[in-house]
Amino acid sequence: MPRSMTGFARQQAEHSWGQLSCEIRSVNHRYLEPSIRLSDALRAQETALREMLRKGVSRGKVEVSVHLKTEASNENDLALNQALTNQIAALAKQVSMQIDNPAQINPLEILRWPGVIQAAEINPDELAKAAVDLFSTTLSMLIENREREGEELKNFILQRLETIGKHVKVVREQLPELQAAYKEKLRGKVEALKIDVDEDRFNQEVVYVCQKSDVAEELDRLDAHIQEVTHTLKQEGPIGRRMDFLMQELNREANTLSSKSMSSETSQIAVDLKVLIEQMREQVQNIE
Repeated sequence: MPRSMTGFARQQAEHSWGQLSCEIRSVNHRYLEPSIRLSDALRAQETALREMLRKGVSRGKVEVSVHLKTEASNENDLALNQALTNQIAALAKQVSMQIDNPAQINPLEILRWPGVIQAAEINPDELAKAAVDLFSTTLSMLIENREREGEELKNFILQRLETIGKHVKVVREQLPELQAAYKEKLRGKVEALKIDVDEDRFNQEVVYVCQKSDVAEELDRLDAHIQEVTHTLKQEGPIGRRMDFLMQELNREANTLSSKSMSSETSQIAVDLKVLIEQMREQVQNIE
């Protein structure tokens, strides 16, 4: 099943010590390009999260953010940074010794200093497990979203392939008529000129032109590429690069069909083919 490289997932989890939130968004990219942003308390988990991402996603520009928001619900959730408090008090005392009649140090002023009051320490093992579990759940949701969009891309491509197949069938059925029509057209020009032409030489010229404009091989290759694209869409794992190659091959045959065209109808069909192939190619750029 093809996967889209575009996706989004967000999950959060509530714990007694706070809230964890994880957000993953991805867009198409030639390779896997991860960008991971973590709260300071979660920095140690970056390697593990990066490895999990690499195993779950093979292509795309993926942005990951995991944030921790601690909550202080009662006085037991708060703790005093004793080392920082002592340092601030010592510095304040040192300053007071250098001025006349210093005011007493207000404890509330020290408590307002950033970092003096901190949430009670969270068990690092518990935090690490919670972060990994949340990331795993969010990543699974992202993959599901990419698979769901990939299924839509698959249906889009199959519809275009079906139309291309119909066009190929029309051209194939017209080939004998086009060659016969060319022969009659050429004979009409010769008769209009009122000149005698050797019949064998005339037939040789017709055969030569028909050989040059014969698109049977191109039609066969178009059919083969249609079958290969259909087969590739059923494969598991990343298929984007192969699909991109097959789009190039389809476009090559459509261009050749256009250059060998013997009628305006065939030329129009060749244009329609290139439009359909370009529509598929644009969608293939988003397949993992």
